[in-house]
Amino acid sequence: MGERTSCIFPITFNQSLVVETREEKLSSDGGAILLREIDQKLQILQDLVNNLDDPRHPSKITHPLIELLRTRVYLIAQGWKDADDADKLRDDPAILTAVSSRKGTKPLKSSNVPVNVQHALASQPTLSRLLEYLADPHNRKALRKFLIKAAKASLRAMGITKFTHCTIDIDSFAITIYGHQAGGNFNGYYKDTCYHILVAMLAETGDILDIQLREGNVASADQLDEFLFPLIEEVKQNLGDSVSVRGDAGMPSEPIMSELEARGKGYCFRVKSNSVLEILAKPYLDNLPPRQPNNMREWVAELKYQAESWSHPRRIVMVVVEQEQIDLFEPHNHFFLVTDWNMEQISGAELLEFYRQRGTMERWIGEFKDVLQPSLSCASRPRNKSEQPIKRDDFACNEALLLLHALAFNLLNIVRRMIEEATDEAWSLRRVREQVLKAAVHFTLHARRIWAWVAKPAACLWNKLGRWMLSPQLVGT
Repeated sequence: MGERTSCIFPITFNQSLVVETREEKLSSDGGAILLREIDQKLQILQDLVNNLDDPRHPSKITHPLIELLRTRVYLIAQGWKDADDADKLRDDPAILTAVSSRKGTKPLKSSNVPVNVQHALASQPTLSRLLEYLADPHNRKALRKFLIKAAKASLRAMGITKFTHCTIDIDSFAITIYGHQAGGNFNGYYKDTCYHILVAMLAETGDILDIQLREGNVASADQLDEFLFPLIEEVKQNLGDSVSVRGDAGMPSEPIMSELEARGKGYCFRVKSNSVLEILAKPYLDNLPPRQPNNMREWVAELKYQAESWSHPRRIVMVVVEQEQIDLFEPHNHFFLVTDWNMEQISGAELLEFYRQRGTMERWIGEFKDVLQPSLSCASRPRNKSEQPIKRDDFACNEALLLLHALAFNLLNIVRRMIEEATDEAWSLRRVREQVLKAAVHFTLHARRIWAWVAKPAACLWNKLGRWMLSPQLVGT
Protein backbone atom coordinates (compact mmCIF):
# COMPACT_ATOMS: atom_id res chain seq x y z
CA MET A 1 0.00 0.00 0.00
CA GLY A 2 2.87 2.37 0.76
CA GLU A 3 1.17 4.35 3.56
CA ARG A 4 3.07 4.91 6.77
CA THR A 5 1.48 3.29 9.82
CA SER A 6 1.95 3.57 13.55
CA CYS A 7 0.58 1.44 16.36
CA ILE A 8 -1.73 3.36 18.69
CA PHE A 9 -1.46 0.95 21.62
CA PRO A 10 -1.01 -2.83 22.03
CA ILE A 11 -4.11 -5.01 22.50
CA THR A 12 -3.85 -7.63 25.25
CA PHE A 13 -7.21 -9.42 25.08
CA ASN A 14 -6.50 -10.62 21.51
CA GLN A 15 -2.88 -10.43 20.36
CA SER A 16 -3.91 -10.98 16.75
CA LEU A 17 -5.64 -7.59 16.82
CA VAL A 18 -3.41 -4.64 15.93
CA VAL A 19 -4.72 -1.07 16.22
CA GLU A 20 -2.88 1.32 13.89
CA THR A 21 -3.33 4.70 12.32
CA ARG A 22 -2.53 5.35 8.65
CA GLU A 23 -1.92 8.42 6.57
CA GLU A 24 -5.04 7.68 4.56
CA LYS A 25 -8.00 9.93 3.77
CA LEU A 26 -10.52 8.73 6.34
CA SER A 27 -13.43 10.60 7.87
CA SER A 28 -16.18 9.94 10.40
CA ASP A 29 -18.14 12.95 9.11
CA GLY A 30 -19.12 11.73 5.67
CA GLY A 31 -22.58 13.25 6.08
CA ALA A 32 -21.09 16.67 5.35
CA ILE A 33 -21.26 15.60 1.69
CA LEU A 34 -25.03 15.10 2.04
CA LEU A 35 -25.41 18.50 3.68
CA ARG A 36 -23.52 20.15 0.82
CA GLU A 37 -25.54 18.31 -1.84
CA ILE A 38 -28.87 19.35 -0.31
CA ASP A 39 -27.60 22.86 0.33
CA GLN A 40 -26.35 23.08 -3.26
CA LYS A 41 -29.65 21.90 -4.74
CA LEU A 42 -31.67 24.35 -2.65
CA GLN A 43 -29.09 27.17 -2.89
CA ILE A 44 -29.54 28.19 0.74
CA LEU A 45 -26.06 29.33 1.80
CA GLN A 46 -25.03 30.54 -1.67
CA ASP A 47 -28.03 32.86 -1.86
CA LEU A 48 -27.26 34.03 1.66
CA VAL A 49 -23.67 34.89 0.80
CA ASN A 50 -24.87 36.95 -2.16
CA ASN A 51 -26.65 39.17 0.37
CA LEU A 52 -23.78 39.52 2.87
CA ASP A 53 -21.11 42.20 3.05
CA ASP A 54 -17.52 40.93 3.17
CA PRO A 55 -15.23 43.69 4.53
CA ARG A 56 -12.01 41.89 3.54
CA HIS A 57 -9.81 43.14 0.71
CA PRO A 58 -10.07 40.69 -2.25
CA SER A 59 -6.28 40.41 -2.55
CA LYS A 60 -6.00 39.19 1.05
CA ILE A 61 -8.70 36.51 0.96
CA THR A 62 -7.54 32.91 1.36
CA HIS A 63 -10.91 31.37 2.21
CA PRO A 64 -13.96 32.76 0.34
CA LEU A 65 -16.89 33.80 2.50
CA ILE A 66 -19.07 30.96 1.18
CA GLU A 67 -16.48 28.41 2.32
CA LEU A 68 -16.24 30.00 5.77
CA LEU A 69 -20.01 29.94 6.11
CA ARG A 70 -20.27 26.32 4.96
CA THR A 71 -17.51 25.33 7.36
CA ARG A 72 -19.22 26.87 10.38
CA VAL A 73 -22.76 25.69 9.55
CA TYR A 74 -21.80 22.16 8.47
CA LEU A 75 -19.58 21.65 11.53
CA ILE A 76 -22.40 22.77 13.83
CA ALA A 77 -24.79 20.38 12.07
CA GLN A 78 -22.27 17.54 12.39
CA GLY A 79 -21.91 18.15 16.13
CA TRP A 80 -18.69 20.19 16.19
CA LYS A 81 -19.97 23.24 18.02
CA ASP A 82 -16.72 25.14 18.75
CA ALA A 83 -14.59 27.07 16.28
CA ASP A 84 -11.56 25.30 17.78
CA ASP A 85 -12.87 22.05 16.29
CA ALA A 86 -11.97 23.33 12.82
CA ASP A 87 -8.31 23.07 13.81
CA LYS A 88 -8.79 19.41 14.77
CA LEU A 89 -10.57 18.70 11.48
CA ARG A 90 -8.50 20.93 9.18
CA ASP A 91 -7.43 17.93 7.04
CA ASP A 92 -10.70 15.99 7.21
CA PRO A 93 -11.43 14.94 3.60
CA ALA A 94 -15.23 14.88 3.96
CA ILE A 95 -15.43 18.39 5.44
CA LEU A 96 -12.82 19.73 3.00
CA THR A 97 -14.69 18.34 -0.02
CA ALA A 98 -18.05 19.53 1.27
CA VAL A 99 -17.08 23.16 1.94
CA SER A 100 -14.84 23.72 -1.08
CA SER A 101 -16.07 25.59 -4.15
CA ARG A 102 -13.28 24.13 -6.33
CA LYS A 103 -14.06 21.40 -8.85
CA GLY A 104 -12.45 18.05 -9.62
CA THR A 105 -9.88 16.70 -7.19
CA LYS A 106 -8.70 20.19 -6.19
CA PRO A 107 -10.41 20.17 -2.79
CA LEU A 108 -8.04 17.37 -1.75
CA LYS A 109 -5.16 17.76 -4.16
CA SER A 110 -3.71 20.62 -6.18
CA SER A 111 -0.20 21.54 -7.27
CA ASN A 112 -1.11 25.21 -7.78
CA VAL A 113 -1.46 26.27 -4.15
CA PRO A 114 0.92 26.05 -1.19
CA VAL A 115 0.55 23.10 1.14
CA ASN A 116 -1.70 23.69 4.20
CA VAL A 117 -3.19 26.90 2.79
CA GLN A 118 -6.28 26.01 0.78
CA HIS A 119 -5.92 22.28 1.52
CA ALA A 120 -7.05 22.89 5.09
CA LEU A 121 -10.14 24.25 6.76
CA ALA A 122 -10.10 27.81 7.96
CA SER A 123 -8.46 28.15 11.36
CA GLN A 124 -10.19 29.08 14.60
CA PRO A 125 -9.06 32.75 14.44
CA THR A 126 -10.42 33.02 10.89
CA LEU A 127 -13.77 31.57 11.94
CA SER A 128 -13.86 33.94 14.91
CA ARG A 129 -13.34 36.85 12.55
CA LEU A 130 -16.24 35.48 10.49
CA LEU A 131 -18.51 36.15 13.47
CA GLU A 132 -17.25 39.72 13.56
CA TYR A 133 -18.23 40.14 9.90
CA LEU A 134 -21.65 38.57 10.52
CA ALA A 135 -22.22 40.73 13.60
CA ASP A 136 -22.59 43.75 11.34
CA PRO A 137 -26.27 44.93 11.49
CA HIS A 138 -26.74 44.44 7.74
CA ASN A 139 -25.38 40.89 7.86
CA ARG A 140 -27.43 39.91 10.91
CA LYS A 141 -30.54 41.18 9.14
CA ALA A 142 -29.63 39.05 6.11
CA LEU A 143 -29.11 35.98 8.34
CA ARG A 144 -32.55 36.53 9.84
CA LYS A 145 -34.19 36.91 6.46
CA PHE A 146 -32.64 33.71 5.16
CA LEU A 147 -34.08 31.64 7.98
CA ILE A 148 -37.42 32.10 6.20
CA LYS A 149 -35.70 31.43 2.84
CA ALA A 150 -34.42 28.14 4.29
CA ALA A 151 -37.95 27.30 5.48
CA LYS A 152 -39.24 28.04 1.98
CA ALA A 153 -36.54 25.79 0.49
CA SER A 154 -37.68 23.08 2.90
CA LEU A 155 -41.20 23.33 1.48
CA ARG A 156 -39.83 23.20 -2.06
CA ALA A 157 -37.93 20.02 -1.20
CA MET A 158 -41.24 18.44 -0.20
CA GLY A 159 -42.96 19.60 -3.39
CA ILE A 160 -45.01 22.29 -1.59
CA THR A 161 -45.24 25.77 -3.06
CA LYS A 162 -47.16 27.47 -0.25
CA PHE A 163 -49.56 26.56 2.54
CA THR A 164 -53.14 27.73 2.41
CA HIS A 165 -52.92 28.32 6.15
CA CYS A 166 -49.94 28.13 8.48
CA THR A 167 -49.23 28.82 12.14
CA ILE A 168 -46.37 30.70 13.80
CA ASP A 169 -45.46 29.26 17.19
CA ILE A 170 -43.68 31.73 19.47
CA ASP A 171 -41.86 30.92 22.68
CA SER A 172 -38.83 31.80 24.77
CA PHE A 173 -36.14 29.67 26.35
CA ALA A 174 -32.87 30.07 28.23
CA ILE A 175 -29.32 29.28 27.16
CA THR A 176 -26.97 29.01 30.12
CA ILE A 177 -23.81 31.07 29.88
CA TYR A 178 -20.53 30.85 31.74
CA GLY A 179 -18.09 33.59 32.53
CA HIS A 180 -18.74 37.24 31.79
CA GLN A 181 -20.78 37.42 28.59
CA ALA A 182 -22.23 40.70 27.38
CA GLY A 183 -25.94 40.76 28.20
CA GLY A 184 -25.83 37.66 30.37
CA ASN A 185 -27.92 38.07 33.52
CA PHE A 186 -29.56 35.99 36.22
CA ASN A 187 -33.14 34.99 35.35
CA GLY A 188 -35.38 34.38 38.35
CA TYR A 189 -37.75 32.06 36.46
CA TYR A 190 -35.01 29.79 35.14
CA LYS A 191 -32.85 30.35 38.24
CA ASP A 192 -29.79 30.56 36.05
CA THR A 193 -27.38 33.05 34.49
CA CYS A 194 -28.39 32.96 30.88
CA TYR A 195 -29.48 34.58 27.67
CA HIS A 196 -33.28 34.68 27.24
CA ILE A 197 -33.95 33.65 23.64
CA LEU A 198 -37.08 34.59 21.69
CA VAL A 199 -37.91 32.18 18.87
CA ALA A 200 -40.60 31.67 16.22
CA MET A 201 -41.12 28.36 14.41
CA LEU A 202 -43.34 27.19 11.57
CA ALA A 203 -45.75 24.75 13.20
CA GLU A 204 -46.25 22.70 10.03
CA THR A 205 -42.57 21.87 9.48
CA GLY A 206 -40.54 22.74 12.59
CA ASP A 207 -38.31 25.22 10.77
CA ILE A 208 -37.02 28.21 12.73
CA LEU A 209 -38.45 31.39 11.20
CA ASP A 210 -36.62 33.87 13.40
CA ILE A 211 -34.61 33.85 16.58
CA GLN A 212 -33.45 36.75 18.71
CA LEU A 213 -30.80 37.01 21.40
CA ARG A 214 -31.94 38.94 24.47
CA GLU A 215 -30.47 39.75 27.84
CA GLY A 216 -31.05 37.12 30.48
CA ASN A 217 -33.29 39.11 32.81
CA VAL A 218 -35.95 40.31 30.34
CA ALA A 219 -39.57 39.12 30.40
CA SER A 220 -40.81 36.42 28.00
CA ALA A 221 -42.68 38.90 25.77
CA ASP A 222 -40.00 41.60 25.78
CA GLN A 223 -39.57 43.07 22.25
CA LEU A 224 -42.25 40.71 20.94
CA ASP A 225 -44.08 43.35 18.91
CA GLU A 226 -41.06 44.35 16.82
CA PHE A 227 -40.13 40.67 16.49
CA LEU A 228 -43.53 39.24 15.55
CA PHE A 229 -45.30 41.64 13.20
CA PRO A 230 -42.59 42.01 10.51
CA LEU A 231 -42.26 38.22 10.66
CA ILE A 232 -45.98 37.71 10.00
CA GLU A 233 -45.72 39.69 6.77
CA GLU A 234 -42.65 37.72 5.65
CA VAL A 235 -44.38 34.42 6.39
CA LYS A 236 -47.52 35.50 4.54
CA GLN A 237 -45.43 36.51 1.54
CA ASN A 238 -43.33 33.34 1.40
CA LEU A 239 -44.99 30.45 3.23
CA GLY A 240 -48.75 30.75 3.73
CA ASP A 241 -51.70 32.70 2.39
CA SER A 242 -53.24 32.88 5.88
CA VAL A 243 -51.26 33.08 9.14
CA SER A 244 -52.23 32.50 12.76
CA VAL A 245 -50.19 32.84 15.96
CA ARG A 246 -49.92 30.55 18.96
CA GLY A 247 -48.08 31.01 22.27
CA ASP A 248 -47.98 30.29 25.98
CA ALA A 249 -49.06 32.43 28.92
CA GLY A 250 -45.98 34.67 28.82
CA MET A 251 -46.80 36.11 25.39
CA PRO A 252 -50.27 37.76 25.29
CA SER A 253 -50.65 41.46 26.09
CA GLU A 254 -53.11 44.15 25.09
CA PRO A 255 -50.84 45.68 22.37
CA ILE A 256 -50.06 42.26 20.84
CA MET A 257 -53.66 41.01 20.80
CA SER A 258 -55.10 44.31 19.60
CA GLU A 259 -52.62 44.49 16.73
CA LEU A 260 -53.33 40.88 15.72
CA GLU A 261 -57.04 41.63 15.77
CA ALA A 262 -56.56 44.78 13.69
CA ARG A 263 -54.59 42.73 11.13
CA GLY A 264 -57.22 39.97 11.07
CA LYS A 265 -54.79 37.32 12.33
CA GLY A 266 -56.20 34.51 14.41
CA TYR A 267 -54.43 33.75 17.65
CA CYS A 268 -54.55 31.38 20.60
CA PHE A 269 -52.63 32.07 23.81
CA ARG A 270 -52.75 30.56 27.23
CA VAL A 271 -53.50 33.16 29.92
CA LYS A 272 -52.42 33.15 33.55
CA SER A 273 -55.10 32.48 36.11
CA ASN A 274 -56.18 35.19 38.53
CA SER A 275 -58.89 35.76 41.12
CA VAL A 276 -61.43 37.11 38.62
CA LEU A 277 -61.00 34.15 36.26
CA GLU A 278 -61.31 31.75 39.18
CA ILE A 279 -64.60 33.40 40.20
CA LEU A 280 -65.91 33.03 36.64
CA ALA A 281 -64.75 29.39 36.58
CA LYS A 282 -66.22 28.36 39.93
CA PRO A 283 -69.83 27.69 38.80
CA TYR A 284 -68.56 25.29 36.13
CA LEU A 285 -66.12 23.56 38.47
CA ASP A 286 -68.82 23.10 41.12
CA ASN A 287 -71.22 21.44 38.69
CA LEU A 288 -68.99 18.90 36.98
CA PRO A 289 -70.43 15.38 36.80
CA PRO A 290 -69.12 12.86 39.37
CA ARG A 291 -65.87 11.04 38.72
CA GLN A 292 -66.06 7.79 36.81
CA PRO A 293 -63.43 5.14 37.60
CA ASN A 294 -60.80 4.42 34.95
CA ASN A 295 -62.14 7.14 32.70
CA MET A 296 -60.01 10.24 31.98
CA ARG A 297 -62.27 13.13 31.02
CA GLU A 298 -62.01 16.78 30.03
CA TRP A 299 -64.43 19.63 29.51
CA VAL A 300 -64.34 23.07 27.91
CA ALA A 301 -66.43 26.06 28.96
CA GLU A 302 -66.98 29.39 27.24
CA LEU A 303 -66.30 32.58 29.23
CA LYS A 304 -66.14 36.31 28.55
CA TYR A 305 -63.43 38.20 30.38
CA GLN A 306 -61.80 41.61 30.31
CA ALA A 307 -58.58 42.22 32.23
CA GLU A 308 -57.86 45.70 33.56
CA SER A 309 -55.29 46.30 30.84
CA TRP A 310 -57.52 45.01 28.02
CA SER A 311 -59.45 47.39 25.79
CA HIS A 312 -62.50 45.10 25.52
CA PRO A 313 -63.83 41.70 26.66
CA ARG A 314 -62.40 38.68 24.90
CA ARG A 315 -63.39 35.07 24.44
CA ILE A 316 -61.89 32.76 27.05
CA VAL A 317 -62.07 28.97 26.80
CA MET A 318 -61.64 27.26 30.14
CA VAL A 319 -60.22 23.75 29.90
CA VAL A 320 -60.90 21.31 32.74
CA VAL A 321 -59.00 18.04 32.90
CA GLU A 322 -59.91 15.33 35.40
CA GLN A 323 -56.80 14.25 37.27
CA GLU A 324 -55.78 10.88 38.65
CA GLN A 325 -57.32 9.99 42.01
CA ILE A 326 -54.35 11.26 43.99
CA ASP A 327 -55.46 14.60 45.43
CA LEU A 328 -58.98 14.30 46.83
CA PHE A 329 -59.16 18.05 47.42
CA GLU A 330 -58.09 19.08 43.89
CA PRO A 331 -59.61 16.44 41.60
CA HIS A 332 -59.48 18.69 38.54
CA ASN A 333 -56.81 20.70 36.79
CA HIS A 334 -57.93 23.68 34.75
CA PHE A 335 -56.41 26.44 32.63
CA PHE A 336 -57.54 29.23 30.31
CA LEU A 337 -57.06 30.04 26.62
CA VAL A 338 -57.76 33.40 24.95
CA THR A 339 -58.56 33.75 21.25
CA ASP A 340 -60.05 36.17 18.75
CA TRP A 341 -61.79 33.36 16.83
CA ASN A 342 -65.50 33.09 17.54
CA MET A 343 -67.36 29.83 18.24
CA GLU A 344 -68.55 29.58 14.64
CA GLN A 345 -64.96 29.67 13.40
CA ILE A 346 -63.57 27.21 15.94
CA SER A 347 -65.23 25.36 18.81
CA GLY A 348 -63.76 25.18 22.30
CA ALA A 349 -62.69 21.55 21.81
CA GLU A 350 -61.07 22.38 18.48
CA LEU A 351 -59.25 25.34 20.05
CA LEU A 352 -57.90 23.06 22.79
CA GLU A 353 -56.64 20.59 20.17
CA PHE A 354 -55.08 23.45 18.23
CA TYR A 355 -53.29 24.72 21.35
CA ARG A 356 -52.03 21.27 22.32
CA GLN A 357 -50.22 20.97 19.01
CA ARG A 358 -47.89 23.61 20.42
CA GLY A 359 -46.26 20.83 22.43
CA THR A 360 -44.43 19.78 19.27
CA MET A 361 -42.64 23.13 19.24
CA GLU A 362 -41.38 22.52 22.77
CA ARG A 363 -39.92 19.22 21.56
CA TRP A 364 -38.19 21.01 18.67
CA ILE A 365 -36.73 23.61 21.04
CA GLY A 366 -35.49 20.73 23.18
CA GLU A 367 -33.80 19.23 20.11
CA PHE A 368 -32.23 22.59 19.24
CA LYS A 369 -30.70 22.85 22.72
CA ASP A 370 -29.78 19.18 23.10
CA VAL A 371 -28.51 18.28 19.62
CA LEU A 372 -26.90 21.57 18.55
CA GLN A 373 -25.87 22.65 22.08
CA PRO A 374 -25.37 26.34 21.25
CA SER A 375 -22.48 27.70 23.29
CA LEU A 376 -22.62 31.49 23.07
CA SER A 377 -19.23 32.40 24.44
CA CYS A 378 -17.93 35.26 22.29
CA ALA A 379 -16.00 37.62 24.58
CA SER A 380 -13.32 40.23 23.95
CA ARG A 381 -10.48 38.81 25.97
CA PRO A 382 -6.84 39.98 25.70
CA ARG A 383 -4.27 37.34 24.85
CA ASN A 384 -2.24 38.34 27.87
CA LYS A 385 -2.49 40.79 30.76
CA SER A 386 -0.44 43.47 29.00
CA GLU A 387 -2.82 43.68 26.00
CA GLN A 388 -6.03 45.66 25.78
CA PRO A 389 -9.29 43.75 25.18
CA ILE A 390 -10.41 43.48 21.55
CA LYS A 391 -12.95 46.17 20.69
CA ARG A 392 -16.00 44.52 19.20
CA ASP A 393 -19.70 44.03 19.90
CA ASP A 394 -19.69 40.72 21.75
CA PHE A 395 -23.48 40.63 22.11
CA ALA A 396 -23.88 41.04 18.33
CA CYS A 397 -21.26 38.31 17.74
CA ASN A 398 -23.20 35.94 20.01
CA GLU A 399 -26.41 36.73 18.16
CA ALA A 400 -24.69 36.00 14.83
CA LEU A 401 -23.52 32.68 16.27
CA LEU A 402 -27.07 31.91 17.45
CA LEU A 403 -28.38 32.61 13.93
CA LEU A 404 -25.78 30.21 12.46
CA HIS A 405 -27.05 27.53 14.84
CA ALA A 406 -30.59 28.25 13.63
CA LEU A 407 -29.48 27.84 10.00
CA ALA A 408 -27.78 24.54 10.90
CA PHE A 409 -31.00 23.42 12.65
CA ASN A 410 -33.08 24.19 9.55
CA LEU A 411 -30.62 22.32 7.33
CA LEU A 412 -30.77 19.31 9.65
CA ASN A 413 -34.55 19.57 9.66
CA ILE A 414 -34.58 19.37 5.86
CA VAL A 415 -32.49 16.17 6.05
CA ARG A 416 -34.85 14.83 8.71
CA ARG A 417 -37.95 15.44 6.61
CA MET A 418 -36.31 13.89 3.52
CA ILE A 419 -35.24 10.75 5.36
CA GLU A 420 -38.70 10.45 6.92
CA GLU A 421 -40.25 10.59 3.45
CA ALA A 422 -37.70 8.10 2.11
CA THR A 423 -38.08 5.57 4.96
CA ASP A 424 -41.68 6.25 6.07
CA GLU A 425 -40.45 6.45 9.69
CA ALA A 426 -40.27 9.15 12.35
CA TRP A 427 -36.74 10.45 12.98
CA SER A 428 -35.28 12.62 15.72
CA LEU A 429 -32.47 15.04 14.88
CA ARG A 430 -30.09 13.04 17.06
CA ARG A 431 -30.92 9.87 15.15
CA VAL A 432 -30.39 11.70 11.86
CA ARG A 433 -26.95 12.82 12.96
CA GLU A 434 -25.85 9.50 14.45
CA GLN A 435 -27.14 7.20 11.71
CA VAL A 436 -27.06 9.35 8.57
CA LEU A 437 -24.47 12.11 9.01
CA LYS A 438 -21.83 10.58 11.28
CA ALA A 439 -20.88 8.09 8.60
CA ALA A 440 -17.44 6.54 8.18
CA VAL A 441 -16.04 7.25 4.69
CA HIS A 442 -12.76 6.27 3.04
CA PHE A 443 -11.56 8.66 0.31
CA THR A 444 -9.21 7.81 -2.54
CA LEU A 445 -7.95 9.86 -5.49
CA HIS A 446 -7.94 7.90 -8.73
CA ALA A 447 -8.46 8.63 -12.43
CA ARG A 448 -9.05 12.33 -11.79
CA ARG A 449 -11.89 11.54 -9.43
CA ILE A 450 -12.49 11.57 -5.70
CA TRP A 451 -13.89 8.20 -4.65
CA ALA A 452 -15.76 8.07 -1.33
CA TRP A 453 -16.33 4.58 0.11
CA VAL A 454 -19.19 4.72 2.63
CA ALA A 455 -19.65 2.27 5.51
CA LYS A 456 -22.46 -0.17 4.71
CA PRO A 457 -24.96 0.77 7.52
CA ALA A 458 -24.96 4.41 6.41
CA ALA A 459 -24.82 3.48 2.72
CA CYS A 460 -28.27 1.85 2.91
CA LEU A 461 -29.77 5.09 4.27
CA TRP A 462 -27.77 7.22 1.83
CA ASN A 463 -29.16 5.12 -1.02
CA LYS A 464 -32.76 5.79 0.07
CA LEU A 465 -32.02 9.46 0.57
CA GLY A 466 -30.28 9.63 -2.81
CA ARG A 467 -33.33 8.23 -4.59
CA TRP A 468 -35.48 10.83 -2.85
CA MET A 469 -33.11 13.62 -3.93
CA LEU A 470 -33.64 12.53 -7.54
CA SER A 471 -37.36 13.25 -7.22
CA PRO A 472 -38.80 15.92 -9.55
CA GLN A 473 -39.09 18.62 -6.87
CA LEU A 474 -35.32 18.58 -6.29
CA VAL A 475 -33.98 17.73 -9.73
CA GLY A 476 -35.00 21.08 -11.16
CA THR A 477 -33.62 23.21 -8.33
